[in-house]
Parts: sequence; structure tokens; C-alpha cells
Amino acid sequence: MNQPIENRYEFLYLFDCENGNPNGDPDAGNAPRIDYQDMHGLVSDVMVKRRIRNYVQSAAGNAMPNAIFIEHASNLNEAIARSAEATQEVKNAQKKDSKEKSSDANKRIVGARSKWMCGNFYDVRTFGAVMSTGPNAGQVRGPVQIAFSRSVDPIVTMDVAITRMAVAGGPTKASATAEEYAQWTESQDEDKLRTMGRKSIIPYGLYVGKGFISANLAEKTGFSKEDLKLLFEAVLNMFEHDRSSSKGVMTVRAPIFVFKHVGTGSDDQQRKRQAKMGCCPAQTLFEEVVDIEQNAEGMSKDGVNVPRKWSHYSVAADESKIPTGVELIQIRSVADLEKL
Repeated sequence: MNQPIENRYEFLYLFDCENGNPNGDPDAGNAPRIDYQDMHGLVSDVMVKRRIRNYVQSAAGNAMPNAIFIEHASNLNEAIARSAEATQEVKNAQKKDSKEKSSDANKRIVGARSKWMCGNFYDVRTFGAVMSTGPNAGQVRGPVQIAFSRSVDPIVTMDVAITRMAVAGGPTKASATAEEYAQWTESQDEDKLRTMGRKSIIPYGLYVGKGFISANLAEKTGFSKEDLKLLFEAVLNMFEHDRSSSKGVMTVRAPIFVFKHVGTGSDDQQRKRQAKMGCCPAQTLFEEVVDIEQNAEGMSKDGVNVPRKWSHYSVAADESKIPTGVELIQIRSVADLEKL
């Protein structure tokens, strides 16, 4: 197993959506998520983690040790059962040791399964997982936590009508043949062979996402520097290989602002402790260092009074406001991952 990371990290990333639905709300007819108090757009952490999982699955070929536990249309209990099979010798040893308490033995068996899952599934050792739905493999709290993303400005949702130039009707009997479907189609008026639908979109929105990485929890799951690099590679490219017409044009806007806690102490042990525990609150970094403002000149040039594209914003980091003991790493491409 690779060495777990020894530094605490926070990161802030920006992404925008043009003429699409960045994250539909099932409770609102799949319309874009919105905070109705101030009309700012929202994107759930689940949506972002899904894109990260999809990227890692494609990049790593869904092969261990970077397989994906929570993948599309899968049964989680299958992977959990594999962990039980792979650690069967632990259970066999428990049966031979008649002096061991059953509660202690069960804890050791579940611990072995959890360790196996962390070692073989990237998303388990990164985001954590509840793995007690089949053979009990326990619960893992992941070192990487992602918050809801929020748009910089209020968004406007649009309900767009669309036409499908075909239907999916026909004879009511289940055993209808292709010939019977053809005869039914021929008997219909052309106007009845079209259907209407709707799409919910936003014209434009720039979203801010925030994430947190705990060195303490990384120690428990084995989340390593290589895992960290893969995480930010995935964030940087999460929309590039996950396109859909409903999402419109979604783009992660570089750089990703990564805050690495390195410590300030002159003593090695003290510095390592500070690097692990952190040198300042996360919100200090998010609120004081990165500045996101509307670019009035760019909007005036394009004849609009609200932002309609990326160039209508200006984003900058004031490094003079970074607290002592924290480094800012700006990731613009995969080449910058080595700075982590």
C-alpha cells in the first residue's frame, strides 16, 4: 500500500454551464436545482462525485486497486461479498481461536473486509462508504468531502419545448408483430406521429465548489499522494468525457485552487502535526484568498448587464492573504499535479 498523505488540504474549483441543466432536482420535475431564497443555483456533491467516479473508472479501466464501488447499474452487495471471500482466512482463524470473544472476533472480521475494500476500490478510500448492506464490511468515513456547489450570481431557469418526430405507440397486445406495428403506423395521421417534450435549462451559470481532504482519515483508508493526484486529474477533466445533451456545455475553469497545510514549527514533530491538523480554518482560505467578481468591462463590450460567459468574470488569488503555514497550488493542467 502507498504511504497515506500527511497534509491537510482544502480546494476551491469553478465550473460553468451554458444552455444546459447542471444538476436536475427530482422533486422539482428535474428542473435545475435552485435556492429559492436568493435564486442562486445549486449542484449537489453527489453529482460531482459521480463525475469523478466516472472519470476514474474510464482512466483506470475499473481495475483494482482503482476500481469503482458505486458504479452505474450495479449491485453493491456483490463487491462486499467479494471482500468477505477474499478475507475468509480471517474468519477461519477466528473459528479456531475459541478463547476470543465473539464481539472482538466480529470486529476483526469486519475490519479486514473494510481494509480490503479500501485497498481495492478508489471511491471507498476516497469518499468512504456504507458497506453493511450485504456481508458486513463496516462503514468507512472518507478523507475527501465535497460540499454543495453554488452559483456566483442568481440563475434563470427556462423550460424549453422540444418535438420528437416519432412515437412509441401501436397495437395494445404484447405479442404484436413488426407487420402489425407497420400497419398501425400507416393508419395514423402524420400529425399524430409526433410527440412534444420539455427540457429545463439555464442560459448560463458559474458555480463555485469546495472540497476538504483530511490527513487523519487518509491514514485510516490508505488515501495516498497518487490517489490525490488522480482526484485532481478527475476534477480538472470530469466533464470532458461525460457529455450529454441535457447538460449543455459544462466546463471546469482552471485553475483549481488547492490549499496545502505545511506547518510553521521549527521542530519537525510540531510541523508534521500542524501539517496534518491544519494551520487555519478552511473558511479563511475560501473567503479571503480567492476573489471572484463580475467583469463589467467584458459585459459592456458584449452589450449585456448580467454575466453570460466565462470572460464576464474575473478570478484572482491574493497570495498576500494566505496564512503562514499554508501553500497555494494552482492546478491548470495535469503537469501541475506534481506540485501537490
